[in-house]
Amino acid sequence: MSASLSGPGSATQAPGREPARSGLPRKSRDARHHAPITLTGLLVKVVLLGLVAGIAIWAAFPLIEAEKWVGLAILSTTTAGLFYLYLTRRHIPAKYLVPGTIFLIAFQIFPVLYTASTAFTNFGDGHRGEKSDAIVAIQSSSVKQVPGSTQYLLSVATKGDPATGPLVFLVTDPKSGIVSAGDAGGLTPLDAAEVTVAPGGKVTAAEGYQVLNFGQASARSKEITDLVVPTSGGALRSSGLSRAYEGRAIRAYDSGCDCVKDSETGKTWTADEEIGAFVAADGEQLAQGWKVNVGLKNFDRVLTDPAISGPFFGTLVWNFAFALGSTGFTFLLGLAIALALHSPRMRGTNLYRILLILPYAMPSFAMLLVWRDMFNTDFGLINNLFGLGVDWFGQDWSARIAVILVQLWLGYPYMFLVATGALQAIPRELTEATSVDGASPWQSFRAVTLPLLLVALSPLLISSFAYNFNNFNAIYLTTEGGPFPADNPTSGATDLLITYTYRLAFGAQGAQFGLAAAVSIFIFTIVAVVSAVSFSRTRKQEEVYS
Repeated sequence: MSASLSGPGSATQAPGREPARSGLPRKSRDARHHAPITLTGLLVKVVLLGLVAGIAIWAAFPLIEAEKWVGLAILSTTTAGLFYLYLTRRHIPAKYLVPGTIFLIAFQIFPVLYTASTAFTNFGDGHRGEKSDAIVAIQSSSVKQVPGSTQYLLSVATKGDPATGPLVFLVTDPKSGIVSAGDAGGLTPLDAAEVTVAPGGKVTAAEGYQVLNFGQASARSKEITDLVVPTSGGALRSSGLSRAYEGRAIRAYDSGCDCVKDSETGKTWTADEEIGAFVAADGEQLAQGWKVNVGLKNFDRVLTDPAISGPFFGTLVWNFAFALGSTGFTFLLGLAIALALHSPRMRGTNLYRILLILPYAMPSFAMLLVWRDMFNTDFGLINNLFGLGVDWFGQDWSARIAVILVQLWLGYPYMFLVATGALQAIPRELTEATSVDGASPWQSFRAVTLPLLLVALSPLLISSFAYNFNNFNAIYLTTEGGPFPADNPTSGATDLLITYTYRLAFGAQGAQFGLAAAVSIFIFTIVAVVSAVSFSRTRKQEEVYS
């Protein structure tokens, strides 16, 4: 009996042994947990991995050319890791997490890190490249025509659009007859079969280039005059629109003293590695410099330079007022309308809601331009409708009131929508219970409805504050940051830190990307701290009402 019970097919088992789950091998049992790969899924995987490989190969060549071996190693490791991950049936969770992580690094973390690294440099106009690039630019820009300079017949061309494409000089050597294309990188001889030359030697057509006519060239005359083409004997510059000359540089770099000398005046500019520029004994600095690390100088300028720190802190105060006012007023108006339409006594609420969200449905940049015209002093709708003569954008406080009113009109529909959704999620039994207890409508709203609304809407209010704190369009498309004081055209009464930073980076006085990046770090820190504190208080509030 015992032998038959312990034989094959018996339901009993020895103590301590794991019961057999099936007669299939272990690999077959594990394979049942994986969904079968369809032909469509396989094709999608092949296409996506092929795209990854193509992007990796495309990105590898510039890294190799620039000898960026660390970047090439990261690219290779990442590509190999992706292929391993998606060609194996293991690591299922990672297959879903890795794409989002890569996009997070590429579009969030990397820009922040790059901005932070730029804040510690002097990167900007005149300080964009290496020291060798600055030396070439200084020598090329000092080229002058001297007796005996070689003259060339010139045809101005572009690569691409005649109005915006990069300019190129097409010149014919008067001695050899060789046609060359010249740009800021130097001269490149062209194949004779690819060019058409008039009997006098002027180039009339060239393969891959768009030769400009007189009108097109005249429209870009300043760019043509500024273009300098380096040559072995000096540099090539235009003399009008049909001729060019090979001149001699009067300023040359001397590696012995690490300085630039002017052969006409004898003046010398010595390299200053701390600021990335050539500086003379009298303090004169050549406009063309190079990019160097300056440590905390940009942050120090923001905090201590009177020309920057004064406007910075004044702008910061208004920035907080604008963000709080825009968020607070739009929330109050949107909530008030939502409460009114939430009342069971209201009729036609759907029609009202459609009409009230119209500002939210309109393109904001277009409506900002319309509002700018409506606040016009002479023919604006606001002044004409109410019989006013206010110069809205000419005075500090009227301009600030105007931009907050515009934001109120643009922002309240969003707050109305989210408040409507939050109100509908609050059970009516709660408010009815307070009324049974004898509470007035205001007491019921203050004790029950508002706290529950704030629990639901606090994250949205925080994000709205962060958005308005950096609301570039709201200011730049209405007031452009003005009005500006007579003694400071870089910081206006309605400027936010973001528009002030934009003007520093791209203003008429020259781009200062390093300084602008430092201001951006301040903005990032302020918004991050405010958001962190607000979310912390929100979590405590959620614990109370949960």
